Parts: sequence; structure tokens; C-alpha cells
Amino acid sequence: MDTILFISGGEVIIVVLVVLLLFGAKSIPDVARMLGKGMNEFRRASDEIKQEFRNNTSDITDVVKETRAELNSEIEAVSDAVNEDVDVNDPYGLSEEENKDQEKSPEKDGEVPPIKKDGPISREDIIDS
Repeated sequence: MDTILFISGGEVIIVVLVVLLLFGAKSIPDVARMLGKGMNEFRRASDEIKQEFRNNTSDITDVVKETRAELNSEIEAVSDAVNEDVDVNDPYGLSEEENKDQEKSPEKDGEVPPIKKDGPISREDIIDS
């Protein structure tokens, strides 16, 4: 990084010489003070604009934070309700009789029910039975 503000050393010397020729050696400190004051005023103005922007958007950010908190509490309530109501041993929520019927199903006993021959047979009839 041999450059300052994308200006090489030789270009910096040329800029200094041009400033000396335009303003003279006696007025360079005054020009530097004016530039410093201008930069300071610009910085203050930009800080004021930022502060005004923050003040104007603080209401919106407060509403967003409140809404986010409400949504998070709702999500937690729903996830807690889901976690409490699900029984690991009975994931489908079947009654005891339905569980017994499920245990006696033909697929588990090795028996396959006969295919209905009332009409044309579709793939679903074979898979379902």
C-alpha cells in the first residue's frame, strides 16, 4: 500500500505544489482550518441526521420487537402443546380397541385377504388389500 487515497507519492507532491501555487504559503494554514471546520460541520450534520432517523424509527422497531416476542411466545405455546399431547407408544392417538385391532391385522398375521372380483382390478385394489 504505497498510496494514500489512491494517489501515489509523486501525485501527492504535485497536489501540494498546486496548492502552494494557488493559495500561497501564508494562506495554507487558513485554508486547512476552513477545511477542518467544514469537515467537522459535515460530521455533526450527518450525526444529527442519523440520530433523527433513529428517533423516527424507534417506534417501528419497538412494534417489531413486541410482535416478535408475541410470535415467539405463541410458537413456544404450540410446541409445548404438541410435545405434551403426543404419546410415543401411541403416535396415531388410537384407542385401546383400535390398537388391538391393529395388532390383529392380516398383514401382521401373514394372511392376505382375497382380492375383490366384482369389477376391474386396479393397482390400488391390490395395494390396499
